[in-house]
Amino acid sequence: MNAYTEPILWAVIIFPFVAMLFTAPYVLVQYHKYGAIPMIRVGIVYSFILYLIAAYFLVILPLPSQEEVAMMTGSTTQLVPFAFITDFIRNTSFVLSDPSTYLKAFTEPYVYQVLYNVLLFVPFGIYLRYYFNCSFKKTLFLSFLLTLFFELTQLSGLYGIYPRGYRLFDIDDLMLNTLGGIIGYFIAAIVTKVLPSRNRIDEISFQKGTKITVWKRLVGFFLDLFLASISSIFVGVFFRIIVPNSARNTQFMISITTFVLYFLIIPVCLNGATLGKKFLNMKLVTLDQQKPKFYQYFVRYLLLFGVVVPFPIYLAQISLVLIGIMRLDQSLLLLFLLFILGCITFFYYFYLFVKMAQKKLLWYEKVSKTCNVSTIRLKSLKHDQNLEKEETIEKEVFNEMHPLK
Repeated sequence: MNAYTEPILWAVIIFPFVAMLFTAPYVLVQYHKYGAIPMIRVGIVYSFILYLIAAYFLVILPLPSQEEVAMMTGSTTQLVPFAFITDFIRNTSFVLSDPSTYLKAFTEPYVYQVLYNVLLFVPFGIYLRYYFNCSFKKTLFLSFLLTLFFELTQLSGLYGIYPRGYRLFDIDDLMLNTLGGIIGYFIAAIVTKVLPSRNRIDEISFQKGTKITVWKRLVGFFLDLFLASISSIFVGVFFRIIVPNSARNTQFMISITTFVLYFLIIPVCLNGATLGKKFLNMKLVTLDQQKPKFYQYFVRYLLLFGVVVPFPIYLAQISLVLIGIMRLDQSLLLLFLLFILGCITFFYYFYLFVKMAQKKLLWYEKVSKTCNVSTIRLKSLKHDQNLEKEETIEKEVFNEMHPLK
């Protein structure tokens, strides 16, 4: 069993790293499309990724050494269909004329390899039909493509890493793996009786998407921070190319101005949304559900980036100045100071997180009299909804966040 457990163990080890690379684009796409990410969707998608990694490792592992592969002289392909039936008769105690050998033959080791090739693709067929809503023909086609990819991986010597294929390209594997995908397709009909359908998951996503969650706000904040930073860097570099003899301070001011204008001009042009908010189906409104004035954007983002976010940095700078003025033993005091500042920073941002999770307006939002609302429409959920219900979505979300409610 080590031949099967070792690849699965490696898949479990590699999975967190693959998941980290996948998470950021996945979160952005899901918030853009649905406005929310239900936990059941997360579980299904990430389990599918883990399955694909495990299946891949089961195909390529264990990896032989270059010397072992170089000494191989056997065939790299088996192109005779249904050869596994002949091998079954030859490698087991099965005798067609003796029924007493039937049960024993099907419990012998050779059968495990055939069953393995079928069972390996059963989950793939289940996922394709249940979550991706694939038809029978599409499931058949995609199952064949995946097993062909695996077989070509083996035939190519792991994409040329080895001088030749170290495992056999077997046409029977193509058929058995594809059969496993088809079996999974029919099993998926049972899965849909136990788990909510894909359409139901989409409905849940759209319903949750009409609300502004703390995670959605944080994703929007960091997305806007990234886009604004990239824009300011790009404009600064472009200005340096056009005016190569300009002072460094001038280039810096151009970059800072671009960063500021990102949060002032774009919301005015996009009806209260920055590029990040627009992508995530959010926008800013006033506390009386109107489009904010220009000065409200200015006040909101000045307080956010000038006070709220860098507040712990100001504390650290003030503390260092006081230490210098008092001329105290800085080595021990700095360690103590770092510990205190670390605790303050953690509890400060945790407090902000909790307030947002409770759907409470933060103080800079109250001062600027602005708040986030979702632009997700329930018409995306059900096409036959009436217009009146569609038009009340933003009002319902606003009322949920209003501090006086």
